Amino acid sequence: MKLIQSSKTTSHSPKSRSLIETAWRQFKRDKIAVLGILILSLMMIAVMVGPWIYVIRPTEIDFVNALSPPSWKHPLGTNDLGQDQLARLLIGGRVSLTVGVAAMVVAILFGTIVGAIAGFYGGILDTLLMGLTDLFISLPQLPVLLLVIYLFREPIKKNAGPEVGIFLLIIIVVGGLNWMSVARLVRASFLTTKEQDFVTAAKAIGASSHRLIWLHILPNVLSPVIVAATLAVGTAIITE
Repeated sequence: MKLIQSSKTTSHSPKSRSLIETAWRQFKRDKIAVLGILILSLMMIAVMVGPWIYVIRPTEIDFVNALSPPSWKHPLGTNDLGQDQLARLLIGGRVSLTVGVAAMVVAILFGTIVGAIAGFYGGILDTLLMGLTDLFISLPQLPVLLLVIYLFREPIKKNAGPEVGIFLLIIIVVGGLNWMSVARLVRASFLTTKEQDFVTAAKAIGASSHRLIWLHILPNVLSPVIVAATLAVGTAIITE
């Protein structure tokens, strides 16, 4: 009995640490991956901190300097209204990145929950959830996005304010229209992983379904979820 209890309490943390350490060592060996992370980090820092340092207003109109080339005053030049392109790039990048990451989180959370439940339990529940997934896949995203925003923008604007309300609505709708591929990936991974020996062993020592899903199987199927998350950010930004 003591052996079973100790295996329950200590079977995950060393394995989790070893997986993280192995992934980190492999990542450090890939110079292109390290360079990519550095570039993305610099871009994120620039769009988050840049507008506070580069204080030129992106909406300021200056017809005298319209379409001017790059200079010390305007490092990226100006557009046809004389608006500073660098200031507009920083503000636009902040909005796009925030919407993309937030919508990705919504899509990953919902898709992972649907896929995990469908893949683990199977049967009629799997059929219903995958039917719902296929239904959402068949919907044209842009018309649905415009329709939902038109129908719900006024109630959300009243409760959260005009700017924040539309911002939150776009995040929820874009995330809600991009969870289906994640659900399919997670379901397929669950169908394979739940038949492996370590899951059978966990069942034998009395692990509950909740524990099997979230502590035993899900950590072993995170690789496709992480890949889907990176792709979902770009998809959400384009949709937004």
